[in-house]
Amino acid sequence: MSRNWSLTMKLRAATLALALSAFPAYAQDFSAQVTELVATDLRAWAADPALIAAVIAANDAHAPLTQPQIDSLDTAWKAEVDSATRPTIDPVLASPVSQALKAKIEASGGKVLEAFVTDNRGLNVAQSGVTSDFWQGDEPKFQETFSKGADAVHVSAVEFDESAQGYQVQASFTVTDPATGAPIGSMTLGLNAEMIQ
Repeated sequence: MSRNWSLTMKLRAATLALALSAFPAYAQDFSAQVTELVATDLRAWAADPALIAAVIAANDAHAPLTQPQIDSLDTAWKAEVDSATRPTIDPVLASPVSQALKAKIEASGGKVLEAFVTDNRGLNVAQSGVTSDFWQGDEPKFQETFSKGADAVHVSAVEFDESAQGYQVQASFTVTDPATGAPIGSMTLGLNAEMIQ
């Protein structure tokens, strides 16, 4: 058992080392290409009327929450990530808007690896898969988009995504109410860096 575990760990280390050795090929700055993709294609993902309605409803529902209450929800979410019982996570994943995001990712042909949407407090509203936390409000993906206005875009550094076994860059942007143009939340899409041109 110990020998098998050791072999498994060595194989994982070798796989990671191989992936990291290829990193310079994907270490270029994709900001310009990703920002262009957001403008020409990805913002449309956030224009779905059902998604807009879900974000507006979440804004109303979460408006009374204090920061300690948000922290408590975030702690509960994190505790459920690897649990069989997930009363905080499962309702978000099961929502029709989350299912629609998942379908869009499957239809993207491997270009988009993940998607999640927050309300105006940075709390998850919809997502294609389980995120590591519920509150994104303390992260650049939210801070550099929602609070910066309707046209804001944040592009992350390229990172190796172990679950996808490939390089990913996150494109985050403000979600707006089409009726008013006002910011109402944020969207983050994890893009396959190897497929960005």
